[in-house]
Amino acid sequence: MTRKRSIAVRLAAMFGLAAALVFTVTGLVLYRVQCLELEKRQLGEIRARFDLAGSKAAGMGTEQQWERFGAMLRTLTPADHSVRYVVESADPRFSYGEPFPRGAEATPRAPDVWEVEFDDNRFLVLKRRIPALEERPEVVLAVAVDQAAFFETSRTLGISLVVSSVLGVIAVSLLGWRIAKAGLAPIERLSHHASALDPKQLERLPDADLPAELCGLVHAFNGALDKLEHAYQQLSAFNADVAHELRTPLGNVIGQTQVALSRPRSVAELEEILQSNLEDLERLSHIVIDMLFLAQSDRGALARDLVEVSVAQEVRRSADFLDMLFEEAGSTLLVSGDARVRVNVSLLQRALTNLMSNALQHGRPGRPVAVTIERAEGTLTISIRNESDRLSTIQPGRLFDRFYRADAARSDSRLNHGLGLAIVKAIATMHGGSVFAQVRRDTIRIGMTLPISDSAHDAPAPARPLPRPAVV
Repeated sequence: MTRKRSIAVRLAAMFGLAAALVFTVTGLVLYRVQCLELEKRQLGEIRARFDLAGSKAAGMGTEQQWERFGAMLRTLTPADHSVRYVVESADPRFSYGEPFPRGAEATPRAPDVWEVEFDDNRFLVLKRRIPALEERPEVVLAVAVDQAAFFETSRTLGISLVVSSVLGVIAVSLLGWRIAKAGLAPIERLSHHASALDPKQLERLPDADLPAELCGLVHAFNGALDKLEHAYQQLSAFNADVAHELRTPLGNVIGQTQVALSRPRSVAELEEILQSNLEDLERLSHIVIDMLFLAQSDRGALARDLVEVSVAQEVRRSADFLDMLFEEAGSTLLVSGDARVRVNVSLLQRALTNLMSNALQHGRPGRPVAVTIERAEGTLTISIRNESDRLSTIQPGRLFDRFYRADAARSDSRLNHGLGLAIVKAIATMHGGSVFAQVRRDTIRIGMTLPISDSAHDAPAPARPLPRPAVV
């Protein structure tokens, strides 16, 4: 397995590279400036020496005076001959020093200044003519300064800059690593805390004494833990509810079958037992079918075969299937408003049927079920309002949970298995919509919202009571 480099090491390497770049540029600039300054001083020195010697040579016109001039030049010449004076003349009496060898390589450096290499050394040479005076003919005076000291100083400066730059890069890298480790210490603490999390007890990450950059990450992570814990609790409750819902009909089927097999039965008795078992098996089948549908929705399935329909018309068609329930409850249906929307017709009818069936089962007998259809800002809202006496036990936030019932005793478990509103939520999600539930005093309002295109046209319909859902 490839070993991952730590962030601290990477930051230290980046600090080192940045320091190397800065030190290199700074060192080159300093080295170049220093070399130019040394060269400037060298040129100043050679010109000063030439001015001193040249002014004296210009006033020496006799042989005796020239001898005194030669003595002065010998006095000005250092013992190491790092500075040399040369006078070239057609008259040997007015010459001085050894002339530069013929063919010596000369490189121009400045006006009247050349760089000449001989005797394995490089000299900076300033050469000018001195006009004739009395006995002395015209002569050429040259002052040469050895550049060995200049090169030695430049080399020492270069080595010093390189060594200091390398040490600086190492120091910055080590300090950068130390700073990075100190800065990343909160992340390491959070990592250790996260690695110790127990699925059974998702303790939240501490957000005290954290840098501002990590607070958002910790809050987002804790939010994810909240959602995960909620989902885990829902899953646990869901598993218990599934087991409970399946256990009752299975227990009924097994018990009745065992009773039927305990002694000989007549054909009529067996038919009665089989009829009862069939009801329980159909209930099991409905639960399994609904669970498969919800599983499809959980996997992100979208509604297909969309067609544009009138919502009010689909409400009335769905109410036709609940004619018996409306009649038993003595309720009427009120439909207010209308809009056209692209939906899967069968899924919309199933959602509407579940919503109205829920309103009839839990509403007050004899009170109307009001369906309101509203369109606003590209959204279609379908809400069903009814009156109920059992709102004190209802939790609006859980109405669309699977197997949720306001009646904890599940006294109506043979007629209702608690998946109707969960299926409504799944259908709304498959159409890109959402669901809602509002409880106010003795009235509950449940519905869903669906996206609607601007091209769809409203077909407004006034509210009107329907004595029978079958009446359109």
